[in-house]
Amino acid sequence: MTRHITRRTVLTTAGAAALPFAAPGLARAAAPMLGSGLPPYRRFVLGGFEVTTLLAGTMTRPDPHSIFGLNVGDAEFARVSAAAKLPTDAAQFFFTPTVVNTGEQLVLFDTGLNRGGITAALEAAGYTAEQVDVVVITHMHPDHIGGLREGDSETFANARYVTGAVEFDAWAAMGNDGFEAKVRPLAERMTMIGDGDAVTPGITAMAAFGHTPGHMAYMLESEGQSLLLAVDFANHYVWSLAHPDWEVRFDMDKAAAAATRHRLLDMLATDQIPFVGYHMPWPGTGFVDRQGGGYAYVPTSYQMML
Repeated sequence: MTRHITRRTVLTTAGAAALPFAAPGLARAAAPMLGSGLPPYRRFVLGGFEVTTLLAGTMTRPDPHSIFGLNVGDAEFARVSAAAKLPTDAAQFFFTPTVVNTGEQLVLFDTGLNRGGITAALEAAGYTAEQVDVVVITHMHPDHIGGLREGDSETFANARYVTGAVEFDAWAAMGNDGFEAKVRPLAERMTMIGDGDAVTPGITAMAAFGHTPGHMAYMLESEGQSLLLAVDFANHYVWSLAHPDWEVRFDMDKAAAAATRHRLLDMLATDQIPFVGYHMPWPGTGFVDRQGGGYAYVPTSYQMML
């Protein structure tokens, strides 16, 4: 007897063969649960530079209203959070140093919370701590200086150091323990700079005071392309960037920090310059748009690949 093969027959038999109960001799174990994860680096080209953001750590913090929007009530904080689909009982923090390869020097901006985090992220991105030529400290909060040293051992043995003169002098006068352990031992090898000074050709310091007394942003410019390393001028994409007048617990001079946010946000929105934010959602790159009377964060998708 001749059996006629039809499309229905093929689909039916193929489907049956794919079902586990159709093949009793082929038992398969389920793939193991691996938990959530994030890639440790993101690299893109900016003119003649290679820019790599590094995930040096991430953590969940409870009660974000105790950190952001200190000058607004619970109802307003809840309303803004709900509109952005954000929970109000916890927030996720990201710690994102940036590496810039200029073709002549490997420049690292900030060092994360500790040596292990920054060295692991560097190695995942294909670098070693020994390859870093310049370490730039944008400001001296613990999550930016933590990877500089461990005990008496330097992490970046071959690097020179750059930081803002106003920032260094302010922390030196405070006598902070973290500064004394991580920064002061490197002082003789540090170049102190100010607003408008160059770290290397194409990397220029920009005063962004308020978050700390001498907090600095850095403008990268290469072959007609620009990117702002905006660091901690805004610590959250909704509760700080989108609401620049909301007070942030970590801002040491809250009025000056708000003025800096307005100035940089206006520049980024007007000139449509992309930026890296140290605490923006990973991988930390985005744009700023004007929205109503304020601003909105627009994360990058594939723009930085083109």
